[in-house]
Amino acid sequence: MLSLLDSNLLRPQDLICVALAAPVLASFAILLCHRWPNLREAVTLIAAATVAWAVWSLAPVVMSGGAPTSQLSEIVPGLSVAFRVEPFGMVFALVAGTLWLINSLYSFGYMRANNEPRQTSFYVCFAVAIAATLGLAFAGNLLTLFICYEILTVSTYPLVTHKATPEAMRAGRVYLLLLLGTSMLLLLPAIIATYQIAGTLEFQAGGILAGKASGAVIGVLLALYVFGIGKAALMPFHAWLPNAMVAPTPVSALLHAVAVVKAGVFSILKVVLYVFGLETVAASAAQPILIAVAMITLVFASLIALTEDNLKARLAYSTVSQLAYIVLGALMATSIAVTGAGLHIATHAAAKITLFFCAGAIYVAHNKTLVSQLDGLGRLMPLTMGAFLVASLSLIGLPPLGGLWSKALLMQGALDSGEMLVLAVLMLSSLLSVAYLMPVVARAFFRPLPDVPDGQRIDRKEAPWPCVVALLTTAVLAFVLFFAADALKALLEPAALTPFSPEVAL
Repeated sequence: MLSLLDSNLLRPQDLICVALAAPVLASFAILLCHRWPNLREAVTLIAAATVAWAVWSLAPVVMSGGAPTSQLSEIVPGLSVAFRVEPFGMVFALVAGTLWLINSLYSFGYMRANNEPRQTSFYVCFAVAIAATLGLAFAGNLLTLFICYEILTVSTYPLVTHKATPEAMRAGRVYLLLLLGTSMLLLLPAIIATYQIAGTLEFQAGGILAGKASGAVIGVLLALYVFGIGKAALMPFHAWLPNAMVAPTPVSALLHAVAVVKAGVFSILKVVLYVFGLETVAASAAQPILIAVAMITLVFASLIALTEDNLKARLAYSTVSQLAYIVLGALMATSIAVTGAGLHIATHAAAKITLFFCAGAIYVAHNKTLVSQLDGLGRLMPLTMGAFLVASLSLIGLPPLGGLWSKALLMQGALDSGEMLVLAVLMLSSLLSVAYLMPVVARAFFRPLPDVPDGQRIDRKEAPWPCVVALLTTAVLAFVLFFAADALKALLEPAALTPFSPEVAL
């Protein structure tokens, strides 16, 4: 991988182009292969592997302090579609590139086992969505970020409505209404105002708005960005996410772990770091109000998750809660908190995609969707429910799993910035995570199978092997992140450093 870079066959800017072009080209190739499912899926796998190779090849360049750039086109003088790989974008791209490969394998088993219709369009839209996600991760300015953000919304709409049932179509309408509505009515005006004030949309360390507008203007703009980025699923603009659970499980995994919601919270991080700057956000009068909204979202979503019997709905509200962790980290505007937020993008992705993979595997193998139906299922699906346990512990924040470190950094950030209420809310959320996740595990492993007499032989029945391999891989990834967290922290921290925020060692 690195030999290509060493021999100058592929420059870092070329790798950006490869990562962006591979899924776009694959979408056309998949369409051409619609008559040959094996070939169609081979194209998907090759494209996903190519993207993973490209983003992992870029990582050493960024870790050594480089910031590869690539300009696609200049729309008007001073406004261009351009890409620049900085540390937070690199982490997001690594998450998306790696998990697309694993999710593709899972999709092959899930879609075939369920005899899902329109599988070609599914893989086409998935590829386009990944291209938009990587474009957003590598965005060098607000214009590029906005274009990729909108492409991601449009390309995932057919995935949400994939089943074409009345329920799916209603979910699709909510999806478009909230995501396009917030971006057009709130985010786009904020971007236009930013250009008018700063004279540029280029991302810049320390922020392009610092010292260029009054406190009131900064507060209004910050609120417009936070609520205008509807993919972050802050209340009251969160309803699209639980509604979208009507889609097939690989789509749920895309929405929750690989692309859509992560694109939302990542965009907020980018805006805080490179549009406002940490000091400007920390001094804003809107900061306490927005932090309060994030805390309310975090707690209320967890409480709603407790009441949901549908497993995917429970996980969906868990995602709304966990996203608020990242928004809180960004809004606390200290280097420790922002680093923790960036790390949580990776640790939450590994845990949540595993949980959704497990939910899909349960449906494929046993046609069960409700938590109340899972009694004794751990005896039939020990691998799947074992992976569910590992992912749950990571989401809760227990060692030796990656979720421990991102939550520890966020709590340290709250402590150092004097946000004691935020600290209390973060601790309460971890307890609530135990309350809505552990009963699933307890039912599966410690309750008897219904209508099965004691001593009767039980035949295990896991989902198709591509599903099982994928969910075991992501469960292992949640474990690996416990040991890799220090490297990710070292990558993120330089981009988040600010004079008034002390460092913390993992």
